[in-house]
Amino acid sequence: MTQTNAPADADRALKTKHRALWASGNYPAVAAQLIPSLGEELVRASGIRSGDRVLDVAAGSGNAAIPAAEAGAIVTAGDLTPELFPAGQAIAATRGVELTWTEADAEALPFADDSFDVVMSCVGAMFAPHHETTAAELIRVCRPGGVISMINWTPEGFIGRLFATMKPFAPPLPSGATPAPLWGDPNHVRALFGAAVTGLTMRRQTLIMDTCATPEAFREYWKTNYGPTIAVYAANADSAEHTAALDRAFLEFLTETNRSDEPGRTAYVAEYLLVTAKVI
Repeated sequence: MTQTNAPADADRALKTKHRALWASGNYPAVAAQLIPSLGEELVRASGIRSGDRVLDVAAGSGNAAIPAAEAGAIVTAGDLTPELFPAGQAIAATRGVELTWTEADAEALPFADDSFDVVMSCVGAMFAPHHETTAAELIRVCRPGGVISMINWTPEGFIGRLFATMKPFAPPLPSGATPAPLWGDPNHVRALFGAAVTGLTMRRQTLIMDTCATPEAFREYWKTNYGPTIAVYAANADSAEHTAALDRAFLEFLTETNRSDEPGRTAYVAEYLLVTAKVI
């Protein structure tokens, strides 16, 4: 009889699903159009200097990795979804910097202990399903005295509420998985890093998303470009009733949270948690 490792098989299937999710749509456009400032913000907060060995975990198309390379760091951009790399490589070439692009699971990073001076993640590692495992990996590959830095969406902010809006229509989380926006909860982050770090600082900040003229247009933007939203709509594709209900809930959320009162403009305040710490 052939023996199988059910947990390992389930984990591989989950990672395959996550890779396909983030490869769908156009995440490089989302990063460039909605959150272009976050990468540079994270690089500044990390104190990255020329010659630093930097790992960007769940780097996507390099929103933070490329500014780190521009600061003179030796940068590795790792992501579970290498389909995102060509867009980042094109941006890096345009900006005249080189970095290493490596397929890498945030929960099983293919790097030796103490390999990097800075380990960072810009709204990326937070989406790995097993938070304790991810935190342990960030710590493991960062040298003692090195910096871990993250930008994570908060549960109460725009992205956290977007996920809450989609949750009634989404498949349940796999066993053992933790909701991504909890990485934006200071108490959760404090518990994840525990005594392995010192000087842990966490600061709530915001950015404005104002690319679309109407809430309806912004809903279609998410449906077209953002992998998690695409996946939720796909899960309801066989039911016109469910899809219509999701459309209504999404539009109600976007109408309620629109902070612009100018016709033909929208503005959404997206809160994130900026995290920095030194590894002991």
